[in-house]
Amino acid sequence: MIHTALPQLLRPRALAPGDLVVIASLSGPLHAAYEPDLEQAVVVLVRMGFRVCRAPLLEAGRHRWWSAARPAEIAEELNTLLRDPEVRAIIAHDGGQTALGYLDLIDVEAITADPKPILGYSDISLLHLVLYARTGLVGFHTDLATPGLGGAWQTAPAARRAELERLYSTLLTGTEAIGALPATPSWECWRPGRAEGRLIGGVINRIVLAQATPYALPLEWFDGAVLFWEEAGGLAAYVWSYLQVLRHCGILDRIAGMVVGVPDGIDGLGAGAPDASPSLREIVLDVLGDRDIPVLGNVEFGHAGPNLPMPVGIRVGLDAQQRTLSLLEPAVRPHTMTGPVEHGFARRRPPSPT
Repeated sequence: MIHTALPQLLRPRALAPGDLVVIASLSGPLHAAYEPDLEQAVVVLVRMGFRVCRAPLLEAGRHRWWSAARPAEIAEELNTLLRDPEVRAIIAHDGGQTALGYLDLIDVEAITADPKPILGYSDISLLHLVLYARTGLVGFHTDLATPGLGGAWQTAPAARRAELERLYSTLLTGTEAIGALPATPSWECWRPGRAEGRLIGGVINRIVLAQATPYALPLEWFDGAVLFWEEAGGLAAYVWSYLQVLRHCGILDRIAGMVVGVPDGIDGLGAGAPDASPSLREIVLDVLGDRDIPVLGNVEFGHAGPNLPMPVGIRVGLDAQQRTLSLLEPAVRPHTMTGPVEHGFARRRPPSPT
């Protein structure tokens, strides 16, 4: 049973140089055409100073329907990684449609015993929200490995790639608050104001789905929170409907602020001209009504990528008029040295070539 009191935040220990990061198929399969992107993601992680290997299910051509494997197989592999003391972080290869199938199979005791960063977005949003609800684990809403580090990052300007690499490295290894995230001209003030609160969110359809499971976040946890969300694909009317669900269940009455990601491939969005299709800003403000909370729009997280990190559960400061979003506390706790591991995951499976 989930208690309604705010959880004690469960921070993983900070990664150190040489720590092992495993790329895993936590949802969708690896298609052979994207093998070069996955290899490039390995290069990025190695350049950050980590050892990297792939989990066994991350094999080109392996799939079951739209998934890398049956949900129980994915959960078994994830639990193996969670229990292995040598594995210090897990990054999802891609998103997909599978996390709902194994939410009840995750070894939450292994998480509380040895919390580790789980990185990703899209379908991985469900893991962040549910594990935060069940254990207080900080959710690392970041780029995925293959379409993100190995894809969108590689098409960004060199200066932006370097900035993101430093930011992600600091997120995983630094025990001081990052402070203001690097803003760009795309950020827009949709409703002015300031707020401080815990950051909660993900893909908006996954937020709605998570709240329909037994692992839903209690409504009280949204009190004073800063809600972040994005959406990809579908229709503008769907986004409006998802926001209406959040209104009906009382979430919009409890939050202190909102941050909206850059929309990606949503049909029916317009520029907001009279009698034309609404803009995303108009949809948001229409559902919010007279709720006087700050709203910052068009922030780079989610499917439009590359992603700024949005750590679920971390306290943030939002100033919509000044277009600033600041991480006010670290996502990891100080690293403590441990002895050598005799039979870790990497010793059972050789690292992928870099």
